[in-house]
Amino acid sequence: MNAQYEVYCLADRIFYDTLDGSRGEHTDFPQATREVPPGWRHQAGDTWMHYAPADGRTPAQGWKIHVSACVEDAERALEVVWDYCVPRGVAFKFLRSLPIMAMLNSKAAARGSSGKLVTIYPVDEAQLELVLKELDELLRGVRGPYVLSDLRYGDGPLFVRYGGFVPRHCVADNGELVLAVEDDAGRLVPDVRGPAFSLPSWVRLPAFLESHLAARNAVTTGGLPYEIESVLQFSNGGGVYLGRDRGTGRRVVLKEGRPHAGLDAAGRDAVARLAHERDMLRRLAGLDAVPELLDYFTLGEHHFLVQEFVDGNPLQRHLVKRYPLTRAVRDEEAVAGYTAWALEMLPKVRQAVRALHERGVVFGDLHPNNILLTEEGRLVLIDYEVATLAEDNARASLGHPAFGAPRDRNGVEIDEYALACLCLGLFAPQLTIMLPLDRAKVLHLGELVTRTFPVPPEVVEEAVTTILGATETTPTRIPRPESDGWPEVRESLARAILASATPGRKDRLFPGDIAQFRPGGGLGVAHGAAGVLYALERAGCGRFPEYEEWLRRGALDPEPGTGLGFYDGLHGVAYVLDLLGHRQDALDIVERCMREKWEALDLGLFGGLSGIGLTLFHLGETTGETGLTELAHRIARVCADRLGGPGDVPEISGGSNPRAGLMYGSSGPALLLTHAYERGGDPSMLDGAAVALRQDLRRCTTSEDGSLQVTQGWRVLPYLDEGSVGIALALGRYLAHRDDADLRTALDGCERVTGAGFYVQPGLFTGRAGMIVALGAGRARTGGSTALNDLVSAQLSGLGWHALPYAGGLAFPGDQLMRLSMDFATGTAGVLFAMSTVLRDEPVFLPFTGPPGGAGSLTKATTA
Repeated sequence: MNAQYEVYCLADRIFYDTLDGSRGEHTDFPQATREVPPGWRHQAGDTWMHYAPADGRTPAQGWKIHVSACVEDAERALEVVWDYCVPRGVAFKFLRSLPIMAMLNSKAAARGSSGKLVTIYPVDEAQLELVLKELDELLRGVRGPYVLSDLRYGDGPLFVRYGGFVPRHCVADNGELVLAVEDDAGRLVPDVRGPAFSLPSWVRLPAFLESHLAARNAVTTGGLPYEIESVLQFSNGGGVYLGRDRGTGRRVVLKEGRPHAGLDAAGRDAVARLAHERDMLRRLAGLDAVPELLDYFTLGEHHFLVQEFVDGNPLQRHLVKRYPLTRAVRDEEAVAGYTAWALEMLPKVRQAVRALHERGVVFGDLHPNNILLTEEGRLVLIDYEVATLAEDNARASLGHPAFGAPRDRNGVEIDEYALACLCLGLFAPQLTIMLPLDRAKVLHLGELVTRTFPVPPEVVEEAVTTILGATETTPTRIPRPESDGWPEVRESLARAILASATPGRKDRLFPGDIAQFRPGGGLGVAHGAAGVLYALERAGCGRFPEYEEWLRRGALDPEPGTGLGFYDGLHGVAYVLDLLGHRQDALDIVERCMREKWEALDLGLFGGLSGIGLTLFHLGETTGETGLTELAHRIARVCADRLGGPGDVPEISGGSNPRAGLMYGSSGPALLLTHAYERGGDPSMLDGAAVALRQDLRRCTTSEDGSLQVTQGWRVLPYLDEGSVGIALALGRYLAHRDDADLRTALDGCERVTGAGFYVQPGLFTGRAGMIVALGAGRARTGGSTALNDLVSAQLSGLGWHALPYAGGLAFPGDQLMRLSMDFATGTAGVLFAMSTVLRDEPVFLPFTGPPGGAGSLTKATTA
């Protein structure tokens, strides 16, 4: 689960949203409501409250100060900083509320940025030294977590690092657009913000900080009785390490707790939870399902628990490896074998949990990653940080959202609920995370599990009954994509989308993914109003002038920092406005965009040059403006020149490497270059497209089922955005012009991923809806077949795993499945669009991916 999403779950139970003081039950810090001082500028953001002198000079970069604080000391720290900085004209910002502060310092929060309550921006090193010296005295006694990205000043709550003060961006080595600083040669380079203090190569550490760096470096693990061999896991609360006892040679696991960091719902930090886990392990000593406690010690301010090393793999890893529905073709023998294995695991887990209950302990955090299985068959439950005593009838303060019990369960009921979720989760992985959106959904999940797997109905019925509890639950009737007619399903999807609209808000019109809260994100095709209106129009749901006017206003006066690209920004908005008949607005938007520094963008389709070039080709055709077409050809040549050769990309996608796929990889440039060939006839453009496609295919691997998928080293991806099915769309367009046996074989391999029976998410970019779009494109390219039509029916039916009711209509959860989404990339609009590509009489295709020559046309490939 992506921890960033948790912050956006606080304000609303149904949709991801921001905490801005007006939504949700959470109030801001008192300092956030103070009157802005005369002569100061103030900007209120979703997370931070910014303050700066109106006539002050804030540098673009330099040494910044971070103030850390625990929950109890936060308001005092904010008051001290305000009263210090305002009279002296020093710019600063602070987190706007306690819930945001707690979430950004939770166990799952990003380690590099966690712990920061306040950021202060000195104008030079002299002011840096003075502010540190004086605030160190004023904040004496304030406690806070260590800011891992920074150098600590003394032993108080002040930390420093060199970095950017204002948002500037550059393209990193992996092709991502990242925050930047200017180096000593005047070039923008990535502003590295990792979980360890480091200095840019051209920056000198001020002399007055040298003693503080020496103090930091003096703390080492060299004197420990344990040798650290490797890192098993990192969290914001600390690390988990594999080590070895220097005296006995025995392998051990060391768990680290950082003081004041990794907060849980009860406000406990990692140290408190680690000590609690030590006490629980003592109480449970001797149980085969519990690791043996070996030692407990402190190093500096950090606490360490040492326990037995259990040489096994998490149940989650076994599940992923064995789960049969992710394969391209359903294998009944594999389905039966998996079912037998799952039914063997469930009573073993239940027996282990019951053993804890007999000792008076509620585990409280049962999920597949906390269950280890050894080759010898031993099953061990790990991580007792939130375990409680059964006699207290309490609730756990942390937990996996797919297994966390509702508020009507306490004590041992917490574990019983998690066991029931595990029963369903072994057959419908991760989907119990949707249940807070609609508890009655469990009835449908149970039905789907018993229909899909040969599991005894009574096993599923018991789990469903446990999850429902004593609450009377009546399922809301919603259309089933697999059985109800397209008009009914389409109308139900549109009803839910339109019911969610908030035209009175400026940041977004339709609720969607958290990405819509970036500057201008509420406008764009991927996560904003443009994508929703595009999907509604393409599906035949009509036009909505009020919402088009909302989009026009926002796009003609965009927020600073709004993206320029097709899916992330204004070129995509221009494309949709042109489609909706607002041609002059589209041209005005593009003209404004082309005055920006677009040449520095990456090559991708999502937010880079490929999407911009394709938009210009489109507008050049629809408007007759030859200058737009000429500029598009120029961009295509830039992309061709910057691509390199087929082997000029690593064999692994993502991480520190450039990503593969349609949205972020080389398939976007391949699509642009193919369009350039179609409009200009220059064979070198088609040559470049072939190079680009081979770059993406270099980062693919053939799975056991014969499907070709993008590899990230630790997992493979079939999806539309950076997986193989997106590459298939670009391959299909290319092969309409030039036959290539290797690429045609690759296309077959990429399209095999559309045969899987299960996808964790329903969305267009990273879920089942993207497979449906690819099937629609394949059917248009080949004319269809019985087998292909059967696949389409199966994938439409599969949408039922995620279908949920909303406002009398049909809706789908977005990324991470914790909230509904209406946007194009992750949510209901994307599902509506995908269904229209295979169900609407008039052919519908993802922008720029349809057959060349127009919808319904097939161009005969020529031999290269």
